[in-house]
Amino acid sequence: MLYSVKGTLVHMEAGFAVVECGGVGYKCLTTMQTQRNLPKLNQQATLYTHLNVREDAVELFGFATMTELNCFKTVTTVSGVGPKAGLAILSELTPEQLAMAVVTSDSKTITKAQGVGPKLAQRIILELKDKMKGFQPSEDVGVLAGDIPIYNDGNVSKAVSALTVLGYSSADVMPLLARMDKNMTVEQLISATLKEMGKR
Repeated sequence: MLYSVKGTLVHMEAGFAVVECGGVGYKCLTTMQTQRNLPKLNQQATLYTHLNVREDAVELFGFATMTELNCFKTVTTVSGVGPKAGLAILSELTPEQLAMAVVTSDSKTITKAQGVGPKLAQRIILELKDKMKGFQPSEDVGVLAGDIPIYNDGNVSKAVSALTVLGYSSADVMPLLARMDKNMTVEQLISATLKEMGKR
């Protein structure tokens, strides 16, 4: 319903920011990561939004980047992870850090988030890894996206898996990863892909 809000940042405190657009102040629940990226008060700000409608409340969530918004939407599909837990996780970890934690089964990193215990962290890893299965590169050399060869390189495979946590499909990222140096680390591949996606 609401893709984004752009206007004057008029108020901010722990957990939310208020952006005024056309005389209306939109209270956006958000993460500490996003708040660190926002400008000073009374300056122009843009937040990418997600509207959550429940029986007892209508809440608007706002994020500094589409990557963080996509990651929030993905992690809150996990059973037991509501919007509050999603914000806590992304306040502690960047989307890239969360994606790497899932790919490497690092539940300890995820438990750094407030209110996230070992069992929930393991469930996040399990459920998100299951969702990644459809995005794994093939075992052999394949041809995708206009005859661009893809090789079953370990780092590329992990990068694809991590990028699916951030809301991207293999069709989105494979053509970009195919052109990159296969000697790059997983983190470098993710970072370079996100930069390229941001230019589109």
